[in-house]
Amino acid sequence: MPSFLPAAPKQSKPKLLDQVRQLMRLRHYSLRTEEAYVSWIRRYILFNGKRHPRELDEKHVSQFLTDLAINGRVAAATQNQALNALLFLYKEVLQRELEFIGGTLRVKRPPKVPSVLSPNEVKAVLAQLHGQYRLMGLLLYGSGLRLLECLRLRVKDVDLHYLHITVRDPKGGRERKTMLPVSLAAPLREHLAKVKAQHQRDLAEGFGSVYLPDALERKIPSASREWAWQYIFPAERRSIDPRTGTDRRHHVHEKNLQNAVKTAVRKAGISKRASCHTLRHSFATHLLENGYDIRTVQELLGHKDVSTTMIYTHVLNRPGIGVKSPLD
Repeated sequence: MPSFLPAAPKQSKPKLLDQVRQLMRLRHYSLRTEEAYVSWIRRYILFNGKRHPRELDEKHVSQFLTDLAINGRVAAATQNQALNALLFLYKEVLQRELEFIGGTLRVKRPPKVPSVLSPNEVKAVLAQLHGQYRLMGLLLYGSGLRLLECLRLRVKDVDLHYLHITVRDPKGGRERKTMLPVSLAAPLREHLAKVKAQHQRDLAEGFGSVYLPDALERKIPSASREWAWQYIFPAERRSIDPRTGTDRRHHVHEKNLQNAVKTAVRKAGISKRASCHTLRHSFATHLLENGYDIRTVQELLGHKDVSTTMIYTHVLNRPGIGVKSPLD
């Protein structure tokens, strides 16, 4: 008698938001972008009475974005992020092109003159930072790093002999090198000794792994526990990685550094609107004021176009000068 195998159970199709997450991870979007896009798509669905986006069209997208601008009073960047999320949903997940939305409702942000601190104001703010947050603030100003570029630094990215920092996977994706101020070499070496001792304790307790980019963890499983891959500014406590469920030590949360700088600005009595990014603006402006070539500053900042660097100030170009950090 012929034997019949039981039919394989039908696999249910992932829910829409799960499809969005899966596709974004396949395309190597950051976790931050994934969370933002999923949040906007969820808000779009709720705005339209929980109807499936497949049943909606350009008119509904336009109404949602208009409501964000008029009733929500969101900034131009926020409105553009919501638009990007919906364009990803329709084009990549639902395989459907929206005919006019992208060009019509994308908001152009007027260029803003950045807020810049004077050298004395920078000194006053840095004096109010303490512990590892002072070291982070010194790097933001002394090396021109962005907030997350600083927090995501790994041990292997800092060369204490040749005094340079390799910034990997930055905004725009262009890897670059910038200077490590001479005056920070000794404090950073001392800080790394403490971090290494903490990492060794984690290893002894059966932990000690760190998030690795792309497929590196699958290709080299042991790399996540190696000292070279550890974050220079690790979080105080271990946490569960939301993507893998692994108990590991991430870097310091950006809110902690933002709050520390905000408090330092207030204690220093600075009346200007200043943040972590203001220290980067000040780095660029002070280099240009000291006569360094604008294209050199452009490379240190990682700007794709020199016009972005030109917003700080216009100075006489004097190429061929060796670069010294304003911190030194």
